[in-house]
Order: sequence, then structure tokens, then C-alpha cells
Amino acid sequence: MTYAAQMFFFSWQGHVHVLVPFSSAPIWSACSINRLPHLSSELGTLPLLDTAITIMAIELAPFPVPASADSVKLADFGREVRGINVAEFTPEQFKEIEEALYKHGALLFRNTKLSPAQQYALTKAFDPQSESYGHGNNKTGETKKSILHPDLKTIPSVPQVQLIGNGVVYNHEGLAEAKLKHPNHTTFHKTRVSPEDEDKGVTRFYRWHIDAALYDLNPPKVTTLYGITVPQGEKQICRYDDGTGDELEVPLGTTAFVSGKVMFDILPPELKSFAVRSKVKYAAHPYVWMAPAHAMPTGLGIETEGLELPLEELPAWEESKLKILPILWKNPVTGDLHFQVHPCGVQELIVSPLPEGANREGALYPDGGHIKDLKEVRGLLYKMQRPGIAPSLIYPHDWKEDDLVIFHNRGVLHTVVGAFKPDQVRAFHQCNLAASDEPAGPSAEDVKKWA
Repeated sequence: MTYAAQMFFFSWQGHVHVLVPFSSAPIWSACSINRLPHLSSELGTLPLLDTAITIMAIELAPFPVPASADSVKLADFGREVRGINVAEFTPEQFKEIEEALYKHGALLFRNTKLSPAQQYALTKAFDPQSESYGHGNNKTGETKKSILHPDLKTIPSVPQVQLIGNGVVYNHEGLAEAKLKHPNHTTFHKTRVSPEDEDKGVTRFYRWHIDAALYDLNPPKVTTLYGITVPQGEKQICRYDDGTGDELEVPLGTTAFVSGKVMFDILPPELKSFAVRSKVKYAAHPYVWMAPAHAMPTGLGIETEGLELPLEELPAWEESKLKILPILWKNPVTGDLHFQVHPCGVQELIVSPLPEGANREGALYPDGGHIKDLKEVRGLLYKMQRPGIAPSLIYPHDWKEDDLVIFHNRGVLHTVVGAFKPDQVRAFHQCNLAASDEPAGPSAEDVKKWA
């Protein structure tokens, strides 16, 4: 029999706890009454109940950011969630998880056991009306020219979940044999790290991006990444190779994350004004369009060499399905603006004029404009986004087996990093769902504030 007529909430050691009596003695779940003397007068005698009441509270702990990180700018980024079986969450627990995700950008769950069906259900909970994989179920396999084609294997029983990784995986969730290849910069960048430097552990970011088809389908709200088989190895040095001398020590096979909020927050006023007034127009079938082109050494966009696939060589496309999206996406919980652009797929920029009464001094395109020159488009985006991937602003996750990471796909950018040898087997499940709505852009008040 248990006491449960009253509950007490208190802050202790940085967490919110709930006190629930669970026996006939005055002993309380979270903490002994003797350690909370200020509550003694309030407890009194409580009636007995015949059924036990169990309350599961989640705990949030800061991400283990590396020494290279700016602890001030990344103070709110990322939380490890404890005290919950994410495969069997309650509606109340999910509300806490959802709010934490939108506040912190990424959540980590250690020692998780999750079937593909459970991962799909968890991902779908963030957008119950969503149904298909973020690029369309099985569409990546049909489009052989897509740059994404070699990276994904669909789980047959749950086509919204993809198997990604490296090496050969046998008898996995209905796949008799899956040959996986961890994407790395040597197949996509214009230049590459020398084999000698690679042997010394030097690598690069592969491609900074958001998870989205960027044609026809809406960008997913969240992505879930579940590490099943995770090879360990020596840390690597991720080199920017852009003349800045920037580099970052990273775990082998890390996924690197940056905050879109921070990317916007650190911009100077004239670039904030440009960003809050601008939209990007993505190419038709952008992953096919960009496939022959080469990326910059930072992985942040494409070198302008005229190598993109001509429109007449793309799969059939419709003007009405092209995606024109704001540069800045509004966080549904915090109201913050996040710089959310996949620079590799952008073809044009559409700029609105300054609002009436705004300061025109130093403003870019004060009267608005439609920028179609690809080199200028890419140059402007790079100027705005490159500061946001500085080494001090990156969280490189050090994957362990059974790690589950959920990230706010409309609030962060991420990239694959590093390279594996063919015999290093790595298996992850990835799930994101084409959203039921488009991202919300800046409000009229936001434009007035930042323009």
C-alpha cells in the first residue's frame, strides 16, 4: 500500500524532482524527508491507497562538448535524456521530450534498444500526419543518378527507416546482404586530403546539410539516428583547407552538428537584414542536379564550375513542385530564428525590399532583388554560413553502440565526417519523415526587428 494523496516538486542538484510516498513509513521517492526539513510541516498524515502510483520523470544533462567548443554560445545546445525507455514513452513524457528537443536542438539517449517500427513511431510522434520517408519511400533507389543513392538501404518492413553505415551487413531486418559505404569527401570535393595525410588521420567534413528532398516534399521536422554497430578507433583531425588554418579534433565517424540559431545570432546587422528578408529557390531534383559537381573543402556548398546536370537531363519535374523556402526558420517553441539552408542545392535567391522606415545604410539589396547568378548566390550563402561552422561552434558526437540521437532538422545543420576502411563494419538506422507542413519563416515583427 502507498501514500499518494499529495506530490511535492522541488529543484535539487540541477533537476526537478517529484516526491511521492511509497510505503507506510515517512520515506519519499527522490529524497529523504530528513534532507528537506523545510517540507516537514507540510507532509502530515496522508491516507493509504491500495494501488501504487509510478511517476517516471526524465532528466536532462548537458552534452559532453569537447574542449574546443565555445561553452557560452553552445550552453543551450544538446541534452542527454535519462530516466526513460524511449521505446515505451508516455504522452506526458513525449511532451517533455518534444519541448526539450526544440529548446536544445539535439537529444541523446544512451543504451537504447529500438526496433525499426519503434523508431518510426517515435519519429512520427513529432509530426503525426507525416507518413513517408523524407525523400519519399524508395525514391532514392529509383533515382540512380542521385548523389544519395549509394548511401541508403531501405528496411523492407518499415520503408521509412534506412540502413546506413559501412562494410557488409548480413541478415539484417529482412536484408540478406547489405553493402554499405560511409560517404567521405574523396568522392565529392573538388580537392582532397592527400593519401599521406589521410594515413596520419586527417579528414574533412563531407557535406553540411539538412535532411530534406528539397523538391516536392516538405523538410522533415526531426531526424532520429540509432547506432547499432559502431566501430571505435583513433580520433581524427578534420581540416577545413580553406586558407584559414581551421581544424577540429573529431571522433572516428562522428556526426558533426551546428546550431542554426547560433549561425544567425553571430551575423553582423547587414547580413541579418539580408537573411530575414530572403528566400532560397532549390533546384529541381537537387541531388541529381548536383551529382556531377564538386564540393568546397569545408563541405559547405558547391564550387561553381558549371558541372551541374542540365535541366533537360534531369528526371521529369514540375515548376509547381520546386521548393522556395525562407532562409530563416522559426522555432515553434522558443520563437528563435534558425539559419536553415542546404547550400549545395540552392539555385537562386529571392530578396524582399527593406520595410518602410528601415535604415538603408550598408544594407544589401535594400530594394529587393532576384539573384540568379549561381556564383553570387553561393558566395552570399557562404559568407553567411561559414562563420557558423567555426571549430568552436561544432558539436562532434562520439558515437557508442545503442546511442540514439534525435535532432531538430529544422533547427540544426549536420554532416558526416571521416572515413572507414572497408572491413570496419558500421550499421545505423536513420528515420526522418517528409513533414505535413512547410517551415514557418520570420514574422512581420521579426522582419521589422532585424531588417
